[in-house]
Parts: sequence; C-alpha cells; structure tokens
Amino acid sequence: MNRMDGKVCVISGATQGLGAAIARRLASAGAAGIVITGRNADRGNAVARSITAEHGAPARFVRADFGSPEDCARVLAATDAAFGRVNVLVNAGAMTDRGTILDTTPELFDRMFATNVRGPFFLMQNAIKLMIRDSIEGAICNIGSISALAGQPFINVYCASKGALTTLTANTAFSVMANRIRVNQLNVGWMASDAEQALQVRESGDADWMAKAAAKLPFGRLVDPNEAARAVNFLVSDDAGLMTGAIVNFDQSVWGAVAGGMPVPDGPMRLA
Repeated sequence: MNRMDGKVCVISGATQGLGAAIARRLASAGAAGIVITGRNADRGNAVARSITAEHGAPARFVRADFGSPEDCARVLAATDAAFGRVNVLVNAGAMTDRGTILDTTPELFDRMFATNVRGPFFLMQNAIKLMIRDSIEGAICNIGSISALAGQPFINVYCASKGALTTLTANTAFSVMANRIRVNQLNVGWMASDAEQALQVRESGDADWMAKAAAKLPFGRLVDPNEAARAVNFLVSDDAGLMTGAIVNFDQSVWGAVAGGMPVPDGPMRLA
C-alpha cells in the first residue's frame, strides 16, 4: 500500500518537523530518489544522510529560500540534473509568525506570502514543467492549515496566506488535470512539530506546554508529524487514484459544528 517505487520526490521545508517526516516516509515507501530543501544546510544534509543510511534511497539536500523564485527554479533544476525527472512534489515549507490585523507590518505580510504562497507557486510551476516535458503523471501535495478556513486572530496574516494557498491548490489541480497531474492539499491542525515546540517555549516559557494543551484536546494529543506524513504518502501515491483538487482537513475538529453556542471573539481588539 502507498508504495513510491521508482518515483523521484522533492519535499520543501524538510530539514525538520513534518517535512523531514514526509521525506523519511516516502523513502521508506520505496522512492527512487529524495530531494529535500530548506535554509539550514547542517540540518538538511544530516536529514539527507540519515534517509540514505536508514532506507537506502539516494537523498540530496538543496539549500533554498522559498521566498525566492530563483531558488525554487534551482531546486527543480538540481533534481532534474541528479535524477533526470520529478514525479512528486510536496510543499511543506512555511512560516508561522504571529501577526494580527492591527500589528502586522508590511514586511511581515510580504515575507509570509512570499514563503507560504509564492514559494509553493514557483516550486509547482517548475515541477509541472518537468512533468509535462516527460509526460509524467505526477502528484503534488501542498501542506495547508486548518486555519485557512478562518483561523485565529493572532495569526491573521498566516491564515490569509494559507487561504490563498488553498485557492492556488484547487486552481492548479484544475489547470493540469488533463495532463494527469494530481494536486491536493492536506490542511493540518495543531501539530507537535519542532517549530511549534520552539515557538511555544519561547512565547510561554513553559517547557510543559504540550502536555497541558493535549489534556484539553479530544484525542488527548496534538497531531503527530508521522501520522500527517502517512496521509501525504497516500495522497501522492498511486493508491489515491485520480483524486485531485481535494482539500483534506487533518485535525481533531469539525468546522461548522459547535457545542454550547457559536464561536465569539475573546473580546474587543485594542490598540497597542
């Protein structure tokens, strides 16, 4: 099930957390080649080496800033040079910085959309060009967020960027459907990722934040990156059949369903 034999896979944002878990999962499923990208060369090269050592799949790291269209093109050019093709692209790179409608600066807004929207756009553009060139019936999975459906006020600009990614996913899926290239999105909920751990400890100073948060959740835990990686594995495998344009919510909530009344804000927003 969910085999990736013979497939060359590119995973952005794979130097840690969910991206690294996806890269390892696809390698364990038989991928013929793995290319991981990110900005941290030390972590990226370490992940690539561990994938090859553990699973035997040739893995390479290509340093890239997803906000740069030139870097996005270089990632796919390096993949083509190393493996001669690309079958799968997973866009897992993202930034999650805080920013409300009142305090988001133009600089944060531009960085957020450059990383979370422009990066996936140009990675997809370059990957799709290679797939069409080689008549490959490829698969793309974008990592979205449950917050794309509306989200929390303290991450207003992040929610907006993930909403834009959702439209980009659906439009691209329709655009390349006749090429038999599938494009889907996994909207992941609150996840126990490396980045979330660092962010929560930095903001709260509480090393035990995850256990406290998990105790309030229906399943008693946050989303595990490895279980999200399994879902991505299915979406980009042949077992997903002709499934395309799907926006899949992967969370322990049902949006639109409420208990005890409709959601309301905590209170009025105040100027700093």
